[in-house]
Amino acid sequence: MPKGLKQTSSTLAIGFRADEGAANTFAQDTSDLNLDPLNREVFVVQAVNLDPFTPDSVAGTDTRVSCSLTTTSQTAVQDLNNANCLASAANLIKAHAAATDSGVGFTTGMFETPTADGLEYIGIIATNDFFVQVQGSGNLVAKAVTGKLYGYRATASADIFAALVQSEVLSA
Repeated sequence: MPKGLKQTSSTLAIGFRADEGAANTFAQDTSDLNLDPLNREVFVVQAVNLDPFTPDSVAGTDTRVSCSLTTTSQTAVQDLNNANCLASAANLIKAHAAATDSGVGFTTGMFETPTADGLEYIGIIATNDFFVQVQGSGNLVAKAVTGKLYGYRATASADIFAALVQSEVLSA
């Protein structure tokens, strides 16, 4: 447990989904954690599971479905180098230049659960929402991402809560 926090719930699994409105267009979905800011409630993220849809297999074309989960609203899919990005993943198909009907599939992403050697948490969400982004490339139909956010509710001391909220809001 992070210092300055008191756990107030058992581990929760929160499901989410984000859908492209049309093929190869950026989409973002907002999920409300229903936190109580008056009681300085935060959400301690223990793990994230992102499951992007499979990209279309298009002859001679590289295709992909990329996604991310962030603590602040974004205008594009993010990578882990963004301080507000808690998880990112991608499924892609690399087309063979000489072939007209085949390709090789790849999946990228961070580990889906914390390691057993003591990783207590991967992030803390201090504002009410988290955001899920998805965008395809080279696909014929719209794609989506589904997943789960694992963690627990906690209350923070006043100084820790103020620092977490300020850090999250200023880095947006």
